[in-house]
Amino acid sequence: MSGHSKWATTKHKKAVIDQRRAKSFAKLIKNIEVAAKLGGADLAGNPTLYDAVQKAKKTSVPNDNIDRAIKRGAGISGESIEYTTIMYEGYAGGGVALMVECLTDNKNRAAAEVRTAMSRNGGTMADPGSVAYNFHRKGVVSVTKTDDVTEDDILLVVLDAGAEDVVDQGGGFEILSEPTDLVAVRSALVDAGIDYDSAEAEFVADLKIEVDAETARKVMRLIDALEDSDDVQNVFTNYALTPEAQAELDAEDED
Repeated sequence: MSGHSKWATTKHKKAVIDQRRAKSFAKLIKNIEVAAKLGGADLAGNPTLYDAVQKAKKTSVPNDNIDRAIKRGAGISGESIEYTTIMYEGYAGGGVALMVECLTDNKNRAAAEVRTAMSRNGGTMADPGSVAYNFHRKGVVSVTKTDDVTEDDILLVVLDAGAEDVVDQGGGFEILSEPTDLVAVRSALVDAGIDYDSAEAEFVADLKIEVDAETARKVMRLIDALEDSDDVQNVFTNYALTPEAQAELDAEDED
């Protein structure tokens, strides 16, 4: 799941990472193929491809798979790929808004799978635009917290590169910028010797809804069901955890 709240469904995801690794690999490969098709196979001249490859490497996608995906996407291997991006909007329990980003070669299949996941897991579809108005495309760079890097350290590095905000997400920081400043922010971190987990354009909600732990569990179940579809690349939300909910879910992860 991407952003906002991304609490650490990161933590939630690590618990099921093994069983979902194959699906994760497939989606990362698809991102690489599309980036290579749109901007060519040269990583130095195609920052979107560079970031897609870095994310895949950090998720342990084999280099051979990455190389084949670049060649396939750029048309070097003689194969052709045709994917369409579709956005679906909806609501989870507690009025939490969802933006579901699909990358598919079959629109009918994608639509059916999104609707099924919604209906079976307490979600409802929404009319186009009824959710999207609260989300804006932002550059998002994720950095895991370490003893060596503080929020002030990150701020000093990224503000001059165009960063708008640094958000403490519990287990890490998210650096927000305009999408056009994403490469500059990522490059500033690298130049300063600060490792990052991912750098990509995401939909970020302007207004958040605080939810309790039970509602958060239901939202995460719905997100998991949506992400089980090969066609769903990202799910963006506008929920934030209350401090009590954060503590309760953290305690569950430690059990």
